[in-house]
Amino acid sequence: MLRKCLFPVAGYGTRFLPATKVMPKEMLPILDKPLVQYGIEEAAEAGLNQICFVTGQAKRAIEDHFDRNMELDDHLAGTERANTLLSLNELITGCQFTYTRQAEQLGLGHAIKVGESLIGNEPFGVVLPDDFCIGNDVGVMSQLKSIFQEHQCTVIAVEEVPMDRTASYGIIHGHQISSSLYEVEKLVEKPAPESAPSNIAVIGRYILSPEVFGELATINKGVGGEYQLTDAISNLAQNSRVLALKFDGCRFDCGSLAGFVAATNYSFRCRFGTAPP
Repeated sequence: MLRKCLFPVAGYGTRFLPATKVMPKEMLPILDKPLVQYGIEEAAEAGLNQICFVTGQAKRAIEDHFDRNMELDDHLAGTERANTLLSLNELITGCQFTYTRQAEQLGLGHAIKVGESLIGNEPFGVVLPDDFCIGNDVGVMSQLKSIFQEHQCTVIAVEEVPMDRTASYGIIHGHQISSSLYEVEKLVEKPAPESAPSNIAVIGRYILSPEVFGELATINKGVGGEYQLTDAISNLAQNSRVLALKFDGCRFDCGSLAGFVAATNYSFRCRFGTAPP
């Protein structure tokens, strides 16, 4: 039963300093909604309504955002702004939120391992809010869930990237089994273009089997001196099935200033039908 989604949000957000000195980077807004809320809406659309956060220092704003503020609700009641919190309050009511802390920043793999206490022994989703994803018909997590329900195995979201950008991503090695689906044999974290097995890159959406926690317990520090989730999934692929889905939609890297601005401009055009002034 797939019901939980893990959000690793403990990072410092150094590429957005000084804005992120006291504000979590996940709370940076795309138009009038923080990045992390888009991710939770995507998870909830897929039926993953038990939201588990791995947080760190200076992340209290995330907890406060996903809690009712009755004083503010009362203040807005009867005004023209009364409905501005309606969708957020519905999300708060429809989801359960739990939190744990990552004491040290030791990589995504370490953050996922810290989240084991919230997940337990069941399959779960992972959303990295930095990757702002828009599905063409349904959200990316809903697309991954459909593959998971059919095959009952780990499923990761991927997209093609320019070959000269492979050193910025986890890259899959495997074979294509349909127009959008790959059987993964192994993953390589941030390979140089000349040694990359493909240009099919992993992006921040996963559905993982609980066996990944065992693999995370055995890996050593990898690229960047951090524990890489890519390495654990690659090991998992040696003993069980791992599929990669080329999702239907678009994705913006909101961990970078350029990606964040592009996502904002795209969202503005979608809402107002024109480019930002």
